[in-house]
Formats: sequence, C-alpha cells, structure tokens
Amino acid sequence: MRPDGILSPETATRRFLSSLDQPSRILVAISGGSDSTGLLIALFDALKAEPNLRISLCAATVDHALRPQSADEARDVAALCRSLDIPHVTKVWQGAKPKAGIMAAARDARYGLLAEAAVELGADIIVTGHTLDDQRETFAMRGQRSAATMTGIADVVLFDRRIWIARPLLSSLRADIRSMLERRGIGWSDDPSNEDVKYERVRTRQALAGEGISVPEIEAMTASRMALDAAAAGWIDAHVDVHEGMLARVGVAGLGVDLAVPAHGLARLAAVIGGQAFALGAEQIGAVLDFLATGRPGRMTAGRVVFDLRRDGLYLARETRGLVPLAIGAGERGVWDGRYVVANGSGVEVTVMAANASHSLIPVLVTRIQQRRVGAVRDSFVPKDLGTLDSCDKHRNEGGEGRGAEAAGEQGSAGLPDEAGYKKRATLPLENLPKSTLARARAAQPRILAAGPSPDLAEHIDLVPYFAPFDRFLTRLDVKFATSLAAAFGTRPYPKPPLGLIDGKTI
Repeated sequence: MRPDGILSPETATRRFLSSLDQPSRILVAISGGSDSTGLLIALFDALKAEPNLRISLCAATVDHALRPQSADEARDVAALCRSLDIPHVTKVWQGAKPKAGIMAAARDARYGLLAEAAVELGADIIVTGHTLDDQRETFAMRGQRSAATMTGIADVVLFDRRIWIARPLLSSLRADIRSMLERRGIGWSDDPSNEDVKYERVRTRQALAGEGISVPEIEAMTASRMALDAAAAGWIDAHVDVHEGMLARVGVAGLGVDLAVPAHGLARLAAVIGGQAFALGAEQIGAVLDFLATGRPGRMTAGRVVFDLRRDGLYLARETRGLVPLAIGAGERGVWDGRYVVANGSGVEVTVMAANASHSLIPVLVTRIQQRRVGAVRDSFVPKDLGTLDSCDKHRNEGGEGRGAEAAGEQGSAGLPDEAGYKKRATLPLENLPKSTLARARAAQPRILAAGPSPDLAEHIDLVPYFAPFDRFLTRLDVKFATSLAAAFGTRPYPKPPLGLIDGKTI
C-alpha cells in the first residue's frame, strides 16, 4: 500500500479475495470499459497465481441498448471471457426507456439484470469496477449539495435483499488499472457518454482532474458513519416499539439522548414509515428536532409522516393523504405506497388501496400480513377490522431468530452488540395507545380489492412490509441499523455481508 492508502488493482483484488469468508462464485459485472475489464483481469490473474478451489469466476454484461455500438461491445466482452474460459452472459435492457432520469433508471435496471445473471450462473456475489476516481467524484458532487458529513460509494451493498455487490477497486486509480491492462496487452472500449458534459459526473470529473478526497479521509469518514449507525441501532433497540404494522413509538427516554443519534435514527425510521427511498434531509429532520425541543404535545408532518408528540413519547404514522391505489396483475408483484410488497399469486387482477379509501370493488379478506421472519407465524391482518391486528411487539420476546432480551442476553437485536449501552424496556400495551393515533395508522394500512373475487383468492395474496430506504439497496454502512429496525418490525433479518477480515479489520 502506498503512504496515501491507494492500492494497485492487483493488491486490491488479492485483499478482496482473501476477505471472502465462504466459498464463493463471483459474478464480475463487465461493460467492456477499462475499470470493469481491469477488475476481471486482476481477479483472473490472482486466482491463476494462487488457485483456490473455493472461489470461481463468471461474468455478465448488461447491454442498455442506448447506443448502436453497445451490442458490439457486449460481443467483444463475451469473446474476452471465452479466451479466459470464464462463463459469460449478456443481458439486454428491454422495453421503452424513460426520457427523464435515464441514468437512475439504467442503474436500477442494470442491477436487476445482474441479479438475474447471478441466478443463471450460480453466483453468490457480484463485483463491480468502481474506482477511487468514481469515489472522489461522488464526494465532490455530494459536497456541492450539502455541508453535512457525507458518505461516498459503499464498498459493499445488498441488492433487493438477495445478493451482495462488492466494489474491490474503490481504493485504486483508473490510471493504474489502465496501465495494468496495457502491460497485459488488453484493450477496452470507451463509452462516449463519459465525455458528455451534460452529465454532472462528467463535469465533476473534468474539474477534479484526477485529484480529490484521500483514502485516509474516506476511511475516517466511513468509521465515523458506522459508529453513528451502531449507536442508532442501539437507540432503536432501546427506545422504539412498533404497533399495528407501521405505527412506531419512540419512548420519552429516547428523545433525551445525544441529538446526533435520534436525528440519524428518526430520519431513517420516518423514511420507512413514509415509504420514502431516502432518509429525511437535514432541513426536514432539523425541523422535527426543533418541534421536539419545545417539549409541548402536538403534531407536525414531514416526509409523509405525522410526528405526534405526547406525554408518553413520540408516535410516527403515515399521513393519510397521497395514498395512491395500485393495480397488480395476475401473477405479478408490486410495492404499494413504498411500504408493502404485494405478491398476487392468483389468476385475477387485484387493487391495493388505503383502508380508508372509497371504492366500488369488492374487498378481499386477506387474513394475514406475512412478516418476513424465518420460523415465525404470520401476523393477523383483517382489512375491514384492523382492531384485530396484533402488535408486532409480540416478536420482541420470542426466542430463536426473534428479538428480545431472552434471545440476545446482553446484546442488541440479531446478536449485534448493544454498543450504545442502552437497556431494554417493556413495550406499551396495545390498549394504551392513543385512539386517534391508532386510527391514523389503521387508515393508512393496505386493503386488497377485486372486481369479482373467488372464495380462495385471499390465500394467493401475500402482503410483506417493505423498507424503502433499505430493501432495494442496503449499504454496509446501514446494516446494523437496518437489522435492528427489521427486528423491531418483526421481519426477517438482512443477510450478513459475505466478507470477513482484511488486515484485522472487519469489512
């Protein structure tokens, strides 16, 4: 390692391979550009120099079908993989492309197709060729938008709750990767969009001219962010209980600790309750903290969430406006309101809407919300009488894979250390919850309807709580908090990253 913390691509990939704590089949996401091609070659060379029967490679290329040359580039990548005897598939982004937000849509489609390729090739982890150059650009762009402590590109991300994506080259420079490829006599393709100044990243890249934040600075910021995440996870364990599916309560004691911790926790808890993909911004959470600082009972709304401050604590519930119905075709699934995944295994179309919405369809009596926990019974869910819904708090004291002091001893949820030192406390009985708060939460719950339901239609429909900030993309920086949150809601825990130690440090 150089004094500035920058790693050669060869060293970075060797460190990554040594960190894998289980037998792995690695899917390399390769576009044909220098970064991803360099990652493939560095991994191939490392395994050739030190064969490891526990590790194998495969590769996938996503053709976004946005440029005429993309199909030829995918064929070139396939030829390179054949020459290395690495299994390869090409996935094409089919269908109409959005005119606005094309980069974000392409990113989401790309990872979905890579996950499909991983299943097809039997891979259990995906790696991408993001570099230190990409990391510096990300910090620079985010720095222009906010003066708050930032995070960059995460080194490990869980996609769609099903497969981990790692970025082994985040401490390596693009110039070093290209030098390695040139020494090996291997070429690459250049996407012309990487020079198009209409994109913010391109403008930022040109302004940085190869400079930017250092690796030690990134490591320090990452360590600070993970410490805050761990403290917020302990705060969830100690002070937050969940009722009626998605009614959260923060106890009085949880509002009197160091502001940085509840600010971090509330911003993300509110995103889950409000079905938003991103935590509340600094301005929004600042307004919430100002509201709480008065100590006077009352209500305010931010991020589609009603914050209801009472003498026994703070309640968070989805506001009852903007609850848009969602039609889900036979055999399809969808996310309603950013809060519930609805899987329609029946042969007819169903509609999901808020429990308080007027309609002309026939209600389908779905008798349970499926809490995503291994070995746990499903919670009752009766759309026409949500008073029969048991509180998710019953999961807190279950043994096995459940949550609670008996299962975890002196630890927090899912075996994570209670690093903030919080103590467990009893949850509030359902009958003691404020009636108006309960009514608000119940009105925003999902209801399933159909034009002409059959008697067994409900048996083919599953409702699963969905955490919008975490269930599509969960970074390593948020794993502890998300795990504690999943336990509070009674859902199954997130899988742990498939990496162990590098130089004595947990990845």
